[in-house]
Amino acid sequence: MKSTDVTPEQVTEALRDVSRIGGFFALDTDWRRPSDARLARASFGERAQAVNDRYRAPEPRIGVSIAHLGLAARLWSPVLACTLVHGIVPTMSTVEWSGEGSALRLPRPEGRRAAEFPSLADAVHSEVDGVLEAVESGFTAKVAPRLLAGNSASALVGSAAQLLRSRPELRTDVTRLTRELLETGRLRGTGRITGADLAFRRRSCCLFYRAPGGGKCGDCCLAR
Repeated sequence: MKSTDVTPEQVTEALRDVSRIGGFFALDTDWRRPSDARLARASFGERAQAVNDRYRAPEPRIGVSIAHLGLAARLWSPVLACTLVHGIVPTMSTVEWSGEGSALRLPRPEGRRAAEFPSLADAVHSEVDGVLEAVESGFTAKVAPRLLAGNSASALVGSAAQLLRSRPELRTDVTRLTRELLETGRLRGTGRITGADLAFRRRSCCLFYRAPGGGKCGDCCLAR
């Protein structure tokens, strides 16, 4: 084993530690429990339909967008925290659903030292947005690509802001990586940071306002 290698036990311990920050940071790592709950296109569709039913949304794309935003938050949160708190970038290629809800688990915890990567932003973006884009490739409802990219950006900044509140001593690192990620891949041009505590204004809308009783999110381009 190389000195820079990370053991599954180290990844597991790091993820368990950051899970204490909040619900979206929790990533189950119980590899002993068998599962066939991969982030399959059909299983995402079922969750999106459940969202539509819950909000009585008039369009399928509303449930897809809201479920997608929630999935993005559950991916960005543990990866950002594990990277910045423990210096480990977890490998997310095996991530799957944990049970019937929207929680996630990582059945084979693996990762690499953050210091190994020439570009930490590229590495983190690849792990998270790569999973999202794979799921998106199976959407049956027509959702604008820039809306989905905006969802990813919104979830990223929301996760980073919560991490910042929990670990204020990491302000410089959290802010720097978040800004770099917003200039990476399809996240470029999705919005801008407007305040010192990672206040954000996106350039698209997640469509929640179109659900009965829905409103505009704090970072929505439609909000004043």
